Amino acid sequence: MSIRWYSAVVDCRDVAAQSRWWAEALDWRVAYEAADEVVLVPPHALEPTRDIPPMKPGPGLVFVSVPEGKTVKNRLHIDLAPSLDTGQEAEVRRLEALGATRADVGQDPDEVSWVVMADPEGNEFCVLSARD
Repeated sequence: MSIRWYSAVVDCRDVAAQSRWWAEALDWRVAYEAADEVVLVPPHALEPTRDIPPMKPGPGLVFVSVPEGKTVKNRLHIDLAPSLDTGQEAEVRRLEALGATRADVGQDPDEVSWVVMADPEGNEFCVLSARD
């Protein structure tokens, strides 16, 4: 294939705070940092090995500065999958301790196996049931 998913871009008002929050939430590393843009990548992307081909390190998250705040539900969001060892509730509690909040986007909590949350600037994401 001649094309790959390189990154997902997150518009935010406070690039430094948002990127720090997501770096902590995901245990990712800063690959690039400027006043108006920060790029996060999984740790293995900065430590290439023979196991991961150069074209397959996985996408990064790019945080860019915008003047406006978030006003409506995201059209695209991130799903996080906790490990079987950790579990969903423990991850939800950890993310809440970092500043995430539970969000209501119209889901029926009795019929879903994920928890909808929002990061400190209100961007929704889901914490799925535990899986490998």
